[in-house]
Amino acid sequence: MEIIVQKGDITKVKADAIVNAANSSLLGGGGVDGAIHRAGGPAILEACKKIREKQGECPPGEAVITTAGDLDARYVIHTVGPVWKGGGHDEANLLRKCYENSLALAEANELTSIAFPNIATGVYNFPKAKAAHIALDVVRNTTSDYLKTVYFVCFGEDNYELYLKA
Repeated sequence: MEIIVQKGDITKVKADAIVNAANSSLLGGGGVDGAIHRAGGPAILEACKKIREKQGECPPGEAVITTAGDLDARYVIHTVGPVWKGGGHDEANLLRKCYENSLALAEANELTSIAFPNIATGVYNFPKAKAAHIALDVVRNTTSDYLKTVYFVCFGEDNYELYLKA
């Protein structure tokens, strides 16, 4: 499995799936969540509403898959990162589950490529270096019959440098 770290806009990545750092409502928000919903158009929101009707909100650490609407990707995998509360509230394990559950959905759908943003490092305040190590550790320890390429798409220079170092 090839790991590619790049700086840029995840909504422009051509991969089988891009991962959305969603909020529990799945109805869009700020940051990468809002950017994906805007770029993908109304089909993503409609798919998220159907998921909410079936299961309610998406708890931290879990992931769901929808159409990618107008994006170059085939799917969007929405995962909810943990809000950082100092590290004593299982935040690291919940972030690990975001990556594991997203990769499991990719495997279940026989995807060959997936692109991750820097989950929970924006308004959720997860420490960026710690998040990078968790993300890379999960991907490096994942075996897959289908996945060939995993992208880490960093919007900011600080995350980009942290991923390159890690």
